Amino acid sequence: MGTWDTGPFDNDTAADWCGDLDDASPDARQGLVQDALVRAADSTDCLYANVGDEAVAAAALVAAQSPGGEPAHPHYGPDEPLPDLTGLRALALQALDRVMTEPSELLELWDGRDGAPWRASINRLRGTLTPQPPGEQLSLS
Repeated sequence: MGTWDTGPFDNDTAADWCGDLDDASPDARQGLVQDALVRAADSTDCLYANVGDEAVAAAALVAAQSPGGEPAHPHYGPDEPLPDLTGLRALALQALDRVMTEPSELLELWDGRDGAPWRASINRLRGTLTPQPPGEQLSLS
């Protein structure tokens, strides 16, 4: 597995999955994102790294369309337009929660101090995907 950094698209699995997303018909793209999230969220056995990497990338695409979300990686994220994915926010949170719950191969691979930036990246995604209570504003200071 090739991993070059800690971001959601910084590994071969996520980059390849984004390529598959680009190759899919526009009508199939939301289903591919949803399927990646469901595979992780519904896993009860060990969550393998490739399934987790795809789920993290899918969650990042949902987060990118949410308030305060960061855009997908300009080189390794998808190039083709995506449909509105914001209806998948709760599922994306469930998938990320599963990635961060044992048994999870990604969690094991990023164990220890070296994994702190990766865990921070996942927590930023979770923060973006978590709906803010009505009336509360994000502080920009």
